[in-house]
This record gives sequence, structure tokens and C-alpha cells, in this order.
Amino acid sequence: MLKKALSAIAIATLALSAQAEVLKVGATAVPHAEILNHIKPALKAQGIDLEVKEFSDYVQPNAAVEDKQLDANFFQHQPYLDSYNKDRKTSLVAVPNGKVHVEPFGAYSSKIKNIKDLKDGATIAIPNDPSNGGRALILLAKQGLIELKDPKSLTPTALDVVKNPKKLKFKELEAPLLPRALADVDLALINTNYAIEAKLNPSKDALFIEGSDSPYTNIVVARKDRANGSDITKLMNALHTPDVKKFIQEKYKGAIVPAF
Repeated sequence: MLKKALSAIAIATLALSAQAEVLKVGATAVPHAEILNHIKPALKAQGIDLEVKEFSDYVQPNAAVEDKQLDANFFQHQPYLDSYNKDRKTSLVAVPNGKVHVEPFGAYSSKIKNIKDLKDGATIAIPNDPSNGGRALILLAKQGLIELKDPKSLTPTALDVVKNPKKLKFKELEAPLLPRALADVDLALINTNYAIEAKLNPSKDALFIEGSDSPYTNIVVARKDRANGSDITKLMNALHTPDVKKFIQEKYKGAIVPAF
């Protein structure tokens, strides 16, 4: 009887596994993959087997969604997505109700402890992609270090700097490399996910940082034909829970801010 009961349980387990729907989502390691891994059990209970594929850059996760290797990704904000779609001639979209959190963008230095100590002619490292490079310049402008031609633009470039009283020099680098550049520059504007990976504490180590009013909310992105899928809806419902909000607040202690 025991053997038959165990066999029945095994068959039932296999049946449930067979019924589980696989949802493949790309993400950068911190905090996106960590958040996704946190909701795996909740989705499993709804018949969704969430597979999280980690990436270390900002190009491959979008390319993988476009090529149908992934169903969705979670790593970027809308200005970056807009820039990517324009440059690559793609049409990826934010999924309905796709906002999850804000990663306040910060300025870090291994050479000075206060922005008032920034010397004339200092070298400032910023991301080399248009949206995050523009974001860095906007943050510098808010500190009064530079002035931009159009203060309302979300994608200014170094060519849009109309006033630069300290004669700051800008060095554009790939976003993941910025923490490693701290020893070689006077100031680096770093995305929070890469700052955390480099053991920097945005709330303590940043000389200045974006406020919670940042327009750069991180979103879940998919192809148009997948954006309204029931599995994507379940994903977003699982991300928008009090449990996830508590997880973000307790784990990242203000470095990541829930946007739901």
C-alpha cells in the first residue's frame, strides 16, 4: 500500500510539474534578480515556473527578449528603453503596470569626501549610454556644477553643457565599469545596482544622490505580443505585493525605493 501511495504522489508531482508554465525573465544581478528570486515561490503556487537569467550589461537582456530567447526582462528604466528602441529599431514595451522600483543614481569618489572639495578641471566619469549619461549630467546640473541647454530634457549629452565653471572633464565609460574607475577619476556617477555590487552603500557613500522623485523608475519589459500575457500579469501581481515592498525596504535600506 505504501509503495502505491508513494507512486501516486510521484505521479501527481510529475503532473503538476508538467502543468507549470515556464516564464523566462532576464535581469541584472542586483537588485533585479534578487527581487525576482524572492517571488519564485509565490509564482510557483500559481503554476508559473520563473526562470531568472542574469546579465552583467544593459544590451543583451533586451536583445534576448527581442530574439524570443526570453519572455521579459527587468533591469531598465523607460528613458533607457526609449533610447534602445530608437538606436536598434526595436519596439519593446513596458508591460502594463510595469513599474517596480527606483534606484537613486549617485555620485561617488575615492578622492574627496565633500562635493565642495571638487577641484577645477576634475575628471568626472559618467555612463556612456545616452539615457544614463544624460541622467548623470542632470544630476550634476542639479548640484549647480554645470548648466544644461534644456533643463527639461532627459537625454542631454556633454554637447548640451552650456556652462561649466569648474571646467570639468567628462569621461564616458560602460556602466558596469564605473565603480572600478573610482581610483582613476575625481568623481563617478554610478547606477545603484552597480554601486551595490561594488559594496558601495548609496545612502552612506554617495556624495549626492537623486531624490525619490526620479523619473527613472525600473520597469518590466517585453515584446508587444507578450506584454499582456496572463503569465506576465501574474508576474507583476507578485512583484506588487506588501511582501515585496517589505523585502526591498529591509534588504536595501533606502538604496532601492519601491515605486508601487
